[in-house]
Amino acid sequence: MFRWASSTSTISSGSTLSDQPFAIVIPARFASTRYPGKPLVPLNGKSLIQRSWEAAMAVPGCATVIIATDDERIAQAARAFGATVAMTPEACANGTERCAAALSAIADDIDIIVNLQGDAPLTPPWFITAIVARLVADAAAAMATPVVRATPAVHGRLLADQAAGRVGGTTAAVSAGGRALYFSKAVIPHVPEKQRGDPGLPVFLHIGAYAYRRAGLAAYVAAPVSALELLEGLEQLRFLDADLPVAVAEVDPRGRDMWELNNPQDIAPIEAALTALGIA
Repeated sequence: MFRWASSTSTISSGSTLSDQPFAIVIPARFASTRYPGKPLVPLNGKSLIQRSWEAAMAVPGCATVIIATDDERIAQAARAFGATVAMTPEACANGTERCAAALSAIADDIDIIVNLQGDAPLTPPWFITAIVARLVADAAAAMATPVVRATPAVHGRLLADQAAGRVGGTTAAVSAGGRALYFSKAVIPHVPEKQRGDPGLPVFLHIGAYAYRRAGLAAYVAAPVSALELLEGLEQLRFLDADLPVAVAEVDPRGRDMWELNNPQDIAPIEAALTALGIA
């Protein structure tokens, strides 16, 4: 995940928390290809999965938090610190499929399920409340997800990473009505060189959190795997390929660094960010 070095964004989500209850599911698997055993890696004395669970528990309005896993080691660790666990199939291809597999553990009167990724303990709580409110506001949407408008400095780094053959983050093209048009690991939209540096450009960095309706999750797992999803390595593209509307909430990081734990090198900056935020 791209690190937010800038704190100059003035974009607000413009959202208020709905009274509609929602659940948070944290998908977690042990057999990560890039970093096996990642959920149990310690961060300032607590495992990554516990840090993610505590972040979810701090989201206002959340009715329940469930850790969805296929691994008994993660399940045992989660139960030890008081979490509710749903055992899900090893065959789940991504976090969205794992959230769908955990639906039976969530009360039927809860229609909105949030996917808070288990490697992103620094996700701000207002990102979650913003996407829940956005989904409630768009009755036809199957899912809602947050984006942050890229500052000129961030846009420049994304373009530099792309020129060097690296993926600096996932970008999103968003319609005037606030719906996702496309997500890509390429930098979209194309911006002519003479227009680069404009802080109002519609260049949005996608943040990997999702709020789904139950029916949206059911439709997702019923849909065939998308060719675009496989090419880009982005699970959310299956929604668009299946013509399932995706609502977008533009949020303000308020200066936070958006680190995910993807590699051992990410431990130190995440620990430093936790300390800076006063999170024990």
